[in-house]
Amino acid sequence: MSLFRTKDIDAMLAVACDDGLRKVLGPIDLVMMGIGAIIGTGIFVLTGTGALTAGPALTVSFVIAALACGFAALCYAEFASAIPVSGSIYTYSYATLGEIVAWMIGWDLLLEYGLATSAVSVGWSGYFQSLMAGFGLKLPAALTAAPGSVPGVQTLLNLPACLIMLAITWVVSYGVRESTRINNLMVAVKIGVVLLFIAVGVWHVQPANWRPFAPFGFSGIFNAAALVFFAFIGFDAVTSAAEEVRNPRRDLPVGIIGSLAVCTVLYVTVAAIMTGIVPFAKFAGVDHPVSLALQFAGENWVAGFVDLGAILGMTTVILVMTYGQTRVIFAMSRDGLLPERLSSVHPVHATPYFATWTVGIVFAAIAAFVPLNVLAELINIGTLAAFTLISVAVLVLRKTRPELPRAFRCPGVPVVPLLSVGFCLFLMAHLQALTWIAFLVWLVVGLVIYFGYARRNAVLHNHGG
Repeated sequence: MSLFRTKDIDAMLAVACDDGLRKVLGPIDLVMMGIGAIIGTGIFVLTGTGALTAGPALTVSFVIAALACGFAALCYAEFASAIPVSGSIYTYSYATLGEIVAWMIGWDLLLEYGLATSAVSVGWSGYFQSLMAGFGLKLPAALTAAPGSVPGVQTLLNLPACLIMLAITWVVSYGVRESTRINNLMVAVKIGVVLLFIAVGVWHVQPANWRPFAPFGFSGIFNAAALVFFAFIGFDAVTSAAEEVRNPRRDLPVGIIGSLAVCTVLYVTVAAIMTGIVPFAKFAGVDHPVSLALQFAGENWVAGFVDLGAILGMTTVILVMTYGQTRVIFAMSRDGLLPERLSSVHPVHATPYFATWTVGIVFAAIAAFVPLNVLAELINIGTLAAFTLISVAVLVLRKTRPELPRAFRCPGVPVVPLLSVGFCLFLMAHLQALTWIAFLVWLVVGLVIYFGYARRNAVLHNHGG
């Protein structure tokens, strides 16, 4: 039964009070962090692919994906208010479901956050190259994309994707206050760009383009929902900041729910306008659908702003997801499941410096050499698995620790958590078989590492847990 040993919540809270991290974040920082993580590749790149899958009914796909995220977000919010400790769902699982479950979901989060930063870096590279091409500047073709990602073109690596990952790694390693200020500024600009698209684009909508509304039926809507679910990934990274928040019990639920609500409204509005301007079939092969819609409408001057907003938007996603991953690694290392060096805190910057650079270098290499389409579905299945687990864990916590103080309580328990599980499993069922195989292989590797290293080095094991 030592596989399912759990950590004492009171002991976890005590350790979190003396971890060397600076408690400098407030509710606005957390909402901006959530928006920074959510609005990026999903709205600026995947909307085109989603439109090809669902047609104008892409708006419904976004609502379905948002519901799945929304139910999970309520569960996250309860945990964040009750156990404000770094590590997100990994930490919550360790306190409720046991060590092996916590390890596997932590291992899953490493895949989710890491591949998300790599995938968004690849999308960032596409928009950056498009923007530079407008000034007559072009990289050699060999340095523009991962090997084999452009048919008929010999490419060696995606240099811009690699460089932006390394630049963001430096920012995150420098300090949380500095990272947050940069994030808040870029998020304000990209929200402004999205609002500009809405204000200009709404006048060019042709309702005829919305007919037929669902050309591929419910199957197309559900398949698109499984794909654009990627667009909402990121709000859970807010919980990773728990030990750097001034008042985490109050502010973490605000950051989680507030950022998801804002982004859902923006996504549905943008999808409706975009498919109302451009017949959905014209998005085939397009990796910049939002700016294409404006070009189609003859608003080229706004299209340039959208390219800039997309670049800033994806930059903040990389920043927040890199931040979230380093804090999960920090928590796992502090518990002994990963090498101790990964939880060392820099004496000047007060960040897990070594862990941050380890993550940055590894996933910069992945961004350079792995195509975007290979990355996106793997991220989705990892996140859906995490959301399923958080929904189960909140039910367990209600049963095992009903007296634990909670500044926020998930409404409608057990209905809401069970709906979250149902939505997530439904979307997982619509992912490709190859995605499932790759995910299971990743989990098997995780089990090998757990039994070979993590289990016997765990702090609980060494203390007789």
